[in-house]
Amino acid sequence: MTTAPVSPDWDWQGHRIHLLEAGDPTNPTKVLLIHGFGASVGHWRHNLPPLSLHAHVMAVDLLGFGASDKPRSRLADEPEQPGAVQYGFDLWAQQVADLVRERLLPSGEGPAPRVHLVGNSIGAMVALTAARWLLAEGIPPAQVILIDCAQRTLDDKRAAQLPGWERASRPLVKALVRQRWVIAPLFRLLAQPPFIRSVLTRAYPSGANVDEALVALLHRPSTDPGATESFRGFVNLFNDHLAPQLLADLSAAEPTVPVRMLWGEADPWEDPAEARRWAELYPCIQELQVLPGLGHCPHDEAPERVNPILAQWLGLNENNTRPKRTQTATSMGDEDSGPIDPGGSEIP
Repeated sequence: MTTAPVSPDWDWQGHRIHLLEAGDPTNPTKVLLIHGFGASVGHWRHNLPPLSLHAHVMAVDLLGFGASDKPRSRLADEPEQPGAVQYGFDLWAQQVADLVRERLLPSGEGPAPRVHLVGNSIGAMVALTAARWLLAEGIPPAQVILIDCAQRTLDDKRAAQLPGWERASRPLVKALVRQRWVIAPLFRLLAQPPFIRSVLTRAYPSGANVDEALVALLHRPSTDPGATESFRGFVNLFNDHLAPQLLADLSAAEPTVPVRMLWGEADPWEDPAEARRWAELYPCIQELQVLPGLGHCPHDEAPERVNPILAQWLGLNENNTRPKRTQTATSMGDEDSGPIDPGGSEIP
């Protein structure tokens, strides 16, 4: 049985979280799709329907994004305030880990569920962080799939790698982006449709699937109350997790938690050369496929190329690991990837 996509809500720590779900709930193969910065469940509109032919699939709007609640931000050194949250990878990873336990690992008879975490950009960082949480709880995911994982070059731990002028200006920049009087007009400027389209032309170098509908998907959640607050929380993440430390932890597990990576070779922000270094360094990484001509969001830019890869990876048993390989994929098979209407809460 395959069900049409539905949009249930989930109460998490008193916050309303928006989900999108499709596929047979009795299928033991479970897939959780985690969007990137500024995005939401709708960024998987070309992926969720075909993947639901192979698995029970759920997409989640992280707290602060899409149609989920957007509470007030609290920075690490600010006093606690009623209703405020400290946005960051641990918060979102806890959200994902709780969702896995409550919705994807139900008690009952039948085959044990196998949960696959799939994330794009910062969603890939959330997936890695959540995998470490679940591993510590004794319920590690079957695998983690990273799509153009955020490398977080502006984190304090990587500051020494920045050009001199950027290092010199960091104290001033960090002081300014704390201020709501700075953040509010900056966010209004960045959330305008013309600017959104200009970003999309860089993120999707082939131009495929960039249209007014996609711009609207990005713009709509930015008009919600609280959207400025989640933006403030995110742009102040100067000291949070980095992918290498998380990959090292997953590699040290016994057995390791398998990780597979997809990368757009023309990604303007996340260098595929860094992904190749990770693939050489961390035993948990089973495979890296680099897709020529594609950018930061290949799953949305070219779903006909990405969906067959994801479907193949979802069919692998967690113990059926291959010799590690890095591959530049020149062509992939086609698969139906028709869009869905996720209720107007989507942005890339």
